[in-house]
Amino acid sequence: MFAALARPLEAVLCFGLAALAGVAFRPAPAKRLIGSAMPARPLRILIVTDAWAPQVNGVVRTLEALGQELREAGHTVRFATPKNHTTLPLPTYPEIRLALFPRSGLLREFDEFNPDAIHIATEGTMGLSARAICVERKLNFTTSFHTRFPDYIHARFPFIPEAAVYGALRSFHSASVATMVSTPSLKRELESHGFHNVLLWSRGVDVEMFKPGARDGFERLGLNIARPVFLYVGRVAVEKNVEAFLALDLPGTKIVVGEGPQRGELAARYPDAVFLGQRSGADLASLYRSSDVFMFPSRTDTFGLVLLEALASGVPVAAFPVQAPLEILGDAGIGALDEDLGAAAILALLVSRDSCRAFALERSWRASAEQFLFNLAHCSQTAE
Repeated sequence: MFAALARPLEAVLCFGLAALAGVAFRPAPAKRLIGSAMPARPLRILIVTDAWAPQVNGVVRTLEALGQELREAGHTVRFATPKNHTTLPLPTYPEIRLALFPRSGLLREFDEFNPDAIHIATEGTMGLSARAICVERKLNFTTSFHTRFPDYIHARFPFIPEAAVYGALRSFHSASVATMVSTPSLKRELESHGFHNVLLWSRGVDVEMFKPGARDGFERLGLNIARPVFLYVGRVAVEKNVEAFLALDLPGTKIVVGEGPQRGELAARYPDAVFLGQRSGADLASLYRSSDVFMFPSRTDTFGLVLLEALASGVPVAAFPVQAPLEILGDAGIGALDEDLGAAAILALLVSRDSCRAFALERSWRASAEQFLFNLAHCSQTAE
């Protein structure tokens, strides 16, 4: 029965979100790739995103790092974000706010900035409005796929089939010249769902911020905790599968860093775990390097920047053998992957911290930005 609802629900998702954006959703034909060389001159790059500060997540960190690297390479970058728009909270995720009717503000951004390249990073109301403007003006643009919304939405609303959400996302991205993804396996997955012109854009890590050092981060917070320390960093939400970590019978202490709709429920259910709320910058880096194992219980993440941040800090990873950790860790010997997450956690204690650090040193944000620029070469300002 749910399968029969997929196409009608796909239309509801596309046109319903477009209504909040104040635009008409227009299907558009897929475009062909038109080049493959690095830009020969500095570019004016407009990046449109629904995800921005004060949100703290991998998408925001990726875009902030990308902007910094692009500017250092001589390009002019402008971010169009919900910041100066009226917003409303995303249902079940009030800390994420969607811009309401952002079209007029975006039109000013397009006209004032006159970009050489346009990248739409997210599929929310900002992204939908930017897509509509590009389609109307016959401007080429690229997109990126950061979040497995089909899994996330289905986890919260089981009556919505994943096929409907994939269909809506496919319709959104089909108008772009190229859709960027973080790993080869995600590329194959999207192609299996009918996405076209999917290009790789990997991620990096700030190895100067996240690095080995004094392991006294918890003591500095006034905590007297038993080792080994098993650390989780990220949103505390159902799709992150945090409870799979908290329910384990492990020695030492479980630490949770992050906020989200499940925090209160899980803190009450697991009183022996230590919940530290949102942390960032040097404070977060200190907590990473002070831990013994980084726990990554998610089965749905497309990449997981926190994996690279932990490894750069010299902390081995324990995870399920699913897409993101398989792609990042592979057989490098810098963590443990097992369907028995508790067994993986214990095995990770034996991993060399120096090996973790050495692995992360090869993953820079500069290389990530260069790959992004290479992908922009597939996009010209106006469609042929």
